[in-house]
Amino acid sequence: MATTLCLPDRPTDTVLVLMAGSNYNHTYWDFPYAPETYNFRRAMNAAGYATLVADRLGNGGSTRPPSLTLTATATATALHEMVQALRAGYFGAQPFAKVVTGGHSLTSGTTVIEATTYHDVDAVLLTGYSHTLSVPDVLGVISTYHQAVEDPLFRGRGFDSGYLVTRPGTREADFHGPGNVDPQVLAMDEATKETFSLTEYPDGLTSTLPGMSSDITVPVLVVNGGMDRLSCGSAFSICADSAALQAAEAPHFTLAARLRTYVLPGSGHSLNLARNTRDYQAAVIDWLGTI
Repeated sequence: MATTLCLPDRPTDTVLVLMAGSNYNHTYWDFPYAPETYNFRRAMNAAGYATLVADRLGNGGSTRPPSLTLTATATATALHEMVQALRAGYFGAQPFAKVVTGGHSLTSGTTVIEATTYHDVDAVLLTGYSHTLSVPDVLGVISTYHQAVEDPLFRGRGFDSGYLVTRPGTREADFHGPGNVDPQVLAMDEATKETFSLTEYPDGLTSTLPGMSSDITVPVLVVNGGMDRLSCGSAFSICADSAALQAAEAPHFTLAARLRTYVLPGSGHSLNLARNTRDYQAAVIDWLGTI
């Protein structure tokens, strides 16, 4: 798995491990356009935290195994190995006393699997995630996928037929809030879109069922966009504001999780790319100061 460790300009004992969801690679967290606004990794480093941004297997700079071998559980195992390496001294870097895992969409599920299986992290950031998935909207987004071998960006690059990607022109409706995405961001989003396999979904989505998240025993922050068609349920009701999301998610966590929630108004599923994403970055930084 391809990873990049970035350190702040002052000593820190805390590192965030960040992995993007099924339609993105490392650029979701380390966005190249207008980084002073959209680059989450850079914002965390500026706040004094180290970051390790990773690509899932079959994605970005990581190796590409047969698509049918990819699962969220296997990714969770790899995430666990990263956590342990960071505590020991990742490739010669300093050991970190605090490791926070952060996921988006599918990899929020991966993050829940890792945290509840190994209990080796100090906090969990879950974005584009809830226990109130809109099944019709999930299926609607899936209907916009096609085989990567049919896509102009991936044709001829050796992908097998199980690797999927969004069709050109569908990402705005799938992942962005109406009127809340810069056209240049949308163009970069299309140019850096990524492949995945549907075999990653079944076990990844189990984390949104009642039960699993209640085994998390460290602080949790859940963040959604107010117009996230996938994670906010019918009519976006659970994402009306942060209090509504707190009320909806609290039954799925114990007091040990010290659950905190944040809703970014007007944002779709891809919070990092919303025009007002700096408000969400500030909310994460504020939460990190409490763990």
